[in-house]
Amino acid sequence: MTTAPARHLIDDATCREATPALEFVGRRWTGAIMLALGRGASRFGEIQGAVDGLSARLLTARLRELEAHDLVQREVIPTTPVSVRYRLTPRGRDLLAAIQPLVAYHLRWGS
Repeated sequence: MTTAPARHLIDDATCREATPALEFVGRRWTGAIMLALGRGASRFGEIQGAVDGLSARLLTARLRELEAHDLVQREVIPTTPVSVRYRLTPRGRDLLAAIQPLVAYHLRWGS
């Protein structure tokens, strides 16, 4: 018994509509930051330490993008000095659940 090719599972219009989301998630460091937050990292230094090679400048830019897309919430804690924590929003946790099968695929098949 043969199965239909995967290209028939998603029509062209859906594919075009999903492209921006796929490109956003596929941007360098975005998935790794999401995974770090999902593993419990919440402070800037913890996130940066969890992602090898990620500069502070790029982490700042990606966190701002994730916050703008309502995937990450930034919380300023009024201490001396001020402390900032990041956490996944419900929307971010939903995206993380979609990213995890890609991680499983990589662990099984490699890059």
